[in-house]
Amino acid sequence: MREDRGTPRAPDAPDSPASPASLAGAFTLRPVDPAADLGTVHAWMNDPEVACFWEMAHPPDRIGDYLREQIASAHSTPWIGCIDGEPMSYWELYRADLDPLARHYTARPRDAGVHLLLGPSRFRGRGLGARLLRIVSDRQLAADPYAQRVVAEPDVRNVRSVRAFERAGFRMAGQLELPDKRAAFMVRERAG
Repeated sequence: MREDRGTPRAPDAPDSPASPASLAGAFTLRPVDPAADLGTVHAWMNDPEVACFWEMAHPPDRIGDYLREQIASAHSTPWIGCIDGEPMSYWELYRADLDPLARHYTARPRDAGVHLLLGPSRFRGRGLGARLLRIVSDRQLAADPYAQRVVAEPDVRNVRSVRAFERAGFRMAGQLELPDKRAAFMVRERAG
């Protein structure tokens, strides 16, 4: 668990790559570098398929501000997911119990949270999201032995995302009325 001035943060992502047989290569997470990653994340956020759910089709300066805010957050950490070193996903791993989301559901102490964006379109529609969600949520639970579950809140209209979470072992525990969307509240409990 990383801490910032005594404030709990999202767990660090373990350095070990995952390479299940179903992935084309080794999957790793690395911290976002706003200067180096701005163009990539900006392009992903402005992809129409992504923009309709993330609602962050902003100019580069606003995306850069957003990334720096995530890095400065006391409870959320942004990551770039790579397959064989190629950036292909954007992640936010966070303490859901410390996030504004906690006002919209019955939060438990140490709830972990996850947001995922698959960047290049060639990585979408292949079942990769479900496999990566499983890997990353496993890592979140391993990194914080006190966390009993990982939660997520994809837009209910994003049927592909909801299905990916279900295939990754999450269950829909209801819907949440959030300020910017109606969300499917997805929960993956720690096994046994």
